[in-house]
Amino acid sequence: MSARRKRHDDHEEHENHERWLVTYADMVTLLMVLFIVMFAMSQVDQKKFNALKTGLAAGFGQSTSLHDGSESILDQPGLAITAPIAPNKNAVEVKEVKTSAESKAIADHEDLKRKMQYNDASAEVSRLAGVLARLQEALEKNHLTEDVQATIDDRGLVVSLVSKHIVFEPNLASLTARGQLLVDTLAPVLRDIPDPLQIDGHTNQVKVKPKYYPTDWELSSARAITVLRRLVEVDRLPNERLTASAFGHTKPLIDPSRPGSQAINKRVDIVVLSTLPSETKDRFKDVLENDKKNTAQGGPHP
Repeated sequence: MSARRKRHDDHEEHENHERWLVTYADMVTLLMVLFIVMFAMSQVDQKKFNALKTGLAAGFGQSTSLHDGSESILDQPGLAITAPIAPNKNAVEVKEVKTSAESKAIADHEDLKRKMQYNDASAEVSRLAGVLARLQEALEKNHLTEDVQATIDDRGLVVSLVSKHIVFEPNLASLTARGQLLVDTLAPVLRDIPDPLQIDGHTNQVKVKPKYYPTDWELSSARAITVLRRLVEVDRLPNERLTASAFGHTKPLIDPSRPGSQAINKRVDIVVLSTLPSETKDRFKDVLENDKKNTAQGGPHP
């Protein structure tokens, strides 16, 4: 019995009491691995971290989600949830065609508008030329054609009573006998047309103060009113159709430096005012130039 106890005691004396060292070494090793991983994680970018996280999760049999910090589908540069929508080529072409059609329609409308304005201007110029022809016919019967110069401008028909044969006495606003005959000769034709009439008074450019008036303005105004009153009071034109204006020496009919110009620039203009829109009257010049060109070339009237 003593021998058996002795063998048992010998067995206990040889038992290994340092087994905890194995567990300790494993723990130290795991800690070292943990610190190495943490150190490595501090040196990589977010993309590598997400890749590591995904790999570890897959190794442990877990799945990632947007809620537990998984890789976002927007983390990759240049990627988007949806692909960019390409423009509709057909829609662009339709818009371009529509814009082109609208531009052409506007251009056609403007071209038609210009043609209509030109046609209206041409008809008005022809009408005013007909009025002038009637006036010239009346003047020829009384041998007064040299007392009148006429033109058509953007206002209408301008009939200038020039004083080549002394329509007005010097420094006076009263009409001479020839001047009265001249106004009375024009009156029947002017009375037959519906247009408003503007009577403009003008003096010449001689730098001499009028004898009976303070300035040229008063003298030119008095001469315009004299003709207006003759047309209304003697020739019975409706007074609501007439107005008077004064321009003094500011609007010579011809160059004041020309010989004999002062006798012509001292005048009264009877303006047959066209009632067409200003845009149409602006085309009078084009019509007159074309008429002159066609006349020079022997071509037809447009």
